[in-house]
Amino acid sequence: MAHEELTVRAGNATLAGTLTLPDGPPPGQRRGRHPNVLLLPSWLPRDRDGGWDRAGHPAWFVAEPAARPGLLRRLADALAAVGVASLRCDPRGCGASDGAWESTSLFTRIDDARDMLAAMRSHGALDLRRTGLVGHGEGATLALSVAIGDPAVSALTLVGAAARSQRDVVRRGVAERSRTGADREHPVVAALDRWAEDLVERAERREASVRIRIAGAWVELQLAALEQAIHTPNLALATMLHRSVAMVHGADDAWAAPDESDLLLAALREAGNDPALRTVPGAGHDLAEAEDDLIAELAADLAGRLEPRELPPVLVALEEMGGGVQ
Repeated sequence: MAHEELTVRAGNATLAGTLTLPDGPPPGQRRGRHPNVLLLPSWLPRDRDGGWDRAGHPAWFVAEPAARPGLLRRLADALAAVGVASLRCDPRGCGASDGAWESTSLFTRIDDARDMLAAMRSHGALDLRRTGLVGHGEGATLALSVAIGDPAVSALTLVGAAARSQRDVVRRGVAERSRTGADREHPVVAALDRWAEDLVERAERREASVRIRIAGAWVELQLAALEQAIHTPNLALATMLHRSVAMVHGADDAWAAPDESDLLLAALREAGNDPALRTVPGAGHDLAEAEDDLIAELAADLAGRLEPRELPPVLVALEEMGGGVQ
């Protein structure tokens, strides 16, 4: 496989990303393009690989010994092994990307995901008719929001997705982490959990921001992202989606309880979809405990669901400008 470093212009920010390409041309196609997937990370500052953003926010997370790569990097490598390209980017204010994570709204992150998808579609090695989305945690909300308005998206895989309002997800997550201690070693997690009820109440009152103390420093946290997430539950988004969807949830997820995916599964079925759900015993939110064979199975499943889609006129024109798909 090959890794191509690229930048994506997203509104007023530049996002740094990695495009992972399979070796050689697509199987059986002399001049074809690769099916492709956009990988979207979970809550809190993350890097493009799906791990905690220790580059942009070193004081917010404790150091970690050598471990498996982040979930999105593992999926990118597994997708390349089955002939699927993928793009993953550092979110705003994380890694090598512009901006500030703590002042980025949910709707801005959705727009950024659309811009990443547009960047993929301008790449000559990628097939505009076979594009998928992987959304992890908050990334599931981004993936659903993008797919609803984009008929060219073939399939989605949602990992550790919430279903209810973020108000309920936050409260349940705090209770679970209080019970288990999961991720509480990180200063940002401990601080946000301590302030969680206040943050929810202020967001519901539509206050603009709040100052909270993280790792000994005061941080101005904009509340638009939380307020928007409270009023944009995935249960509502699921009613507007008509696409191939697979869901995966760690049985020990301390950020979105496993029954969130049960609720989302029912909502997707009610909307006329035929979703599948896989629960991974012993795995947390990041599926770090999952063996490589399981990650490979998830990649192969998504690859098999990337059926060609009819393109809207603007993408047909873009396809023709790029020489077409064989």
